[in-house]
Amino acid sequence: MISQFLQQYHLLGLTLGLSTFLIIGIFHPIVIKCHYYFGVRCWWWFLVLGIVMCLLAILASDPLWSTLAGVTGFSSFWTIKEIFEQRERVRKGWFPSNPRRKQD
Repeated sequence: MISQFLQQYHLLGLTLGLSTFLIIGIFHPIVIKCHYYFGVRCWWWFLVLGIVMCLLAILASDPLWSTLAGVTGFSSFWTIKEIFEQRERVRKGWFPSNPRRKQD
């Protein structure tokens, strides 16, 4: 229903573009916070989330929800790489390390 409305008024592309921008933007602070509190040990959370979202993208019949699930899934996979790169950024002193957590 929402997808049909967006397609009818030629807003689907804009909606997907904005949603993709927001999803990617949300993952940036998530990387920083997850690394601060959990280190690289949390990488598997993003693997599970990515797999689940990709499965939902396959199962969803509506193009809007399928695309949003796919973007979230692959953003989650990208976050795995970013978690390990965040470790290096912390080692270089670009981001603070958590003094209460044993370092990786």
